[in-house]
Amino acid sequence: MGFLKDKTALVTGSTSGIGLACAQAYAREGANIVLNGFGDGDEIEKTRAAIENDHGVKAIYSGADLTKPDQIDELTSLAVDTFGAVDILHNNAGVQHVAPIEEFPVEKWDLIIGLNLTSSFHTTRLLMKQMKDRGWGRLIFTASAHALVASPYKAAYVAAKHGIAGLTKVLALEGAEHGVTANAICPGYVWTPLVEKQIPDTMKSRNMTRDEIINNVLLDAQPTKKFVTVEQIADLALFLCSDAAENINGSLQQMDGGWVAQ
Repeated sequence: MGFLKDKTALVTGSTSGIGLACAQAYAREGANIVLNGFGDGDEIEKTRAAIENDHGVKAIYSGADLTKPDQIDELTSLAVDTFGAVDILHNNAGVQHVAPIEEFPVEKWDLIIGLNLTSSFHTTRLLMKQMKDRGWGRLIFTASAHALVASPYKAAYVAAKHGIAGLTKVLALEGAEHGVTANAICPGYVWTPLVEKQIPDTMKSRNMTRDEIINNVLLDAQPTKKFVTVEQIADLALFLCSDAAENINGSLQQMDGGWVAQ
């Protein structure tokens, strides 16, 4: 069993993509898992059962809507009631919409800020005290290169991710004397359902083909010209939970192929 044996990880937005890869990585190292997200019920159950069978841990699932504070309360209560505590809180859930500011739907702004930023406030406020009381905790946020730089047509997403960067730093200071660290992972473009779904809107906004969007927009900023993989993000998240990373606190970990270095 790995170095996270007897610990519990709650990963939001973990039914696919980055969140699922991170949940699987935590389970591989022995952590019990709380999955959360939307999707086909049968597929989610297969995923949950596979985590248990493959790694010998316990995994549960909550379909809580993270734009609703009362459902976030139910999610965190379920996790603590089931496992006694949450040791790793990985705030990963996110959504995207691409449009010029003058055409940006107000409801999309509210959704993106609510899910990508405000939900992390609620999960953390509900779990921080028990981490402090236990003297150990890891707060990990899936941010983005857009927590550090901007791109056009992404007002809400960039605002939310910059907010996550600030929240990470505040929580790092609040947890520092209690064995609780807070760090954000800031990937460039990762091939996930979120990225794939934003391509049609970007095609429309920029009047470009799919291939042009992938090569000349998405990967244009990444000097390596390669998408980040979900496995690479999961491995970094695991490292941030290790003893070797106990003095990495309040950091914005770039994984962007050199994007922000330009």
